[in-house]
Amino acid sequence: MAAPESSPTPAQQGPPSGERMMMWGVAVVLVVVGLIGGKTHDTAAGPAQAGGAASLTRPAGKQLPRSRPTRLLIPKIGVDAPFTELSLSAAGQLQPPPADDVNLVGWYGKGVTPGETGTAIIAGHVDTKTSAAVFAGLDELSQGDRFTVRRADGKDADFVVDSSETFEKNDFPDRRVYADVPRAEARLITCAGDYDRGAADYTENLVVFAHLV
Repeated sequence: MAAPESSPTPAQQGPPSGERMMMWGVAVVLVVVGLIGGKTHDTAAGPAQAGGAASLTRPAGKQLPRSRPTRLLIPKIGVDAPFTELSLSAAGQLQPPPADDVNLVGWYGKGVTPGETGTAIIAGHVDTKTSAAVFAGLDELSQGDRFTVRRADGKDADFVVDSSETFEKNDFPDRRVYADVPRAEARLITCAGDYDRGAADYTENLVVFAHLV
């Protein structure tokens, strides 16, 4: 059950000490399945299928060769964070970045690298057991804002935000978020909404959609 409308946002309050940490939920399972070319649940196509005809009409735009991301810079919200590579658990779920480092973002290592053609997935904690975390201010980003991913090849991947949207976790638009696309795009993802103590999870996901410029 959601908290009353007057409740503080997760960045302001969140769950009590000892429980406060980003929970990844269903959306992460879907991205992992999609990025490795498998099938999603029966009601949605995987990312490799989800772009459809609409995505094929987009211009290819700028793109960079594959290279591991090393640092994420978002000047508007003061983010200057290193990357860690995220992998799958035995259950097939994407492992989150370590919760003991509040200034760390994760990238799925078997997915698209930021700047490469396709959809690169970057995830971070909104808060941890001890404090607000790297993506606590992610909801401040809006259309036209910019961020940069520094890469191991020495090239910077500069992105501009197309939109910032929040989705209920039980109605997450996986085909839209993780669709395979013909240009270089990125998604910044964290948790949002109220913290449901019964489910030990936040109720929503915040997704920032962006493309390489």
